[in-house]
Amino acid sequence: MSRILASALVAALAAGPAAGADYPLRPVRVLVTFPAGATADTVMRTVAAPLSQALGQAVVVDNRPGADGAIAAELAARSSPDGYTLLTAGNTPMLGVPILRRNPPYDPLMDFTAITRLVRFAFFLVVHPGVPARTVSELVDYARVNPGRLNYASGNVNGVLAAAQLMSLTGVKMVHVPYKGEPLAMPDLLDGRVHLMFATGGVVAPLVKEGKLRALATLLPARSGLLPGVPPIAEAGMPGLSVAIWGGLFGPAKLPGEIAERLSREVNDILKRPDVRAQLEKQGVEPSGTTPEEFAAFLKQQLVDWRKAAREAGLQPE
Repeated sequence: MSRILASALVAALAAGPAAGADYPLRPVRVLVTFPAGATADTVMRTVAAPLSQALGQAVVVDNRPGADGAIAAELAARSSPDGYTLLTAGNTPMLGVPILRRNPPYDPLMDFTAITRLVRFAFFLVVHPGVPARTVSELVDYARVNPGRLNYASGNVNGVLAAAQLMSLTGVKMVHVPYKGEPLAMPDLLDGRVHLMFATGGVVAPLVKEGKLRALATLLPARSGLLPGVPPIAEAGMPGLSVAIWGGLFGPAKLPGEIAERLSREVNDILKRPDVRAQLEKQGVEPSGTTPEEFAAFLKQQLVDWRKAAREAGLQPE
């Protein structure tokens, strides 16, 4: 081996580990797929401050809502795989967009590096108090005798798929009114211009507690501490309605393994902290935490499950 080649090899070997060991050397940006105030945004902001301390660099939350989260996700997918641009995303951009778009702008398995699943979200079916229903069964009965008179709001594809499953299981017909995020739907829901919605607990639970909305069921498998009086959807008589809601942390494809593992380890340690867990549980989310490998396997299975659910609900790519 020539002296030049030997020197180049030594330099390359020295540079590789050093890059990961030194990470991060500047602030880290985390793209969020929904507006400020949405539950996904609040979760990331809860994690960002302690993560900044753990990394020794600022973790900047950058909200890029719109297009069902595809704007932020596509931006993250096209960013440099150096760990300085990350993405907080869940069902909507990572499952809904690839499944429900005829020409999705990215592949969730090929264009991203799974880092860790952050949380599972409490998801509730809520109605305006003017709707004469206090249970899911009463809502279905009312919708059957008033076909097309109920408007349902959605702030993400989770709500779309949940409502589609409800209509598929029961045969009722309702009118869809989409919004660019759950908080943006609240004024119309509170005024009764739309009548019901599947939404995350962090957004609707305070309004339920104030009596401004009525919660009929949660999509969690058990009752949520956020609204303990609200039954799970299976207990409410709809066991086939099985949409699960989660959020996770991603990087671009080809993110170095040592960076993904470092971020996963730091975030998982943060999620175990009692103060962080208390903050998240108040928002109706259950802290999770996985290795990159576990999260990648979870995402792969979720794509299989969601394609099946979308097919059974009659949803077609557009």
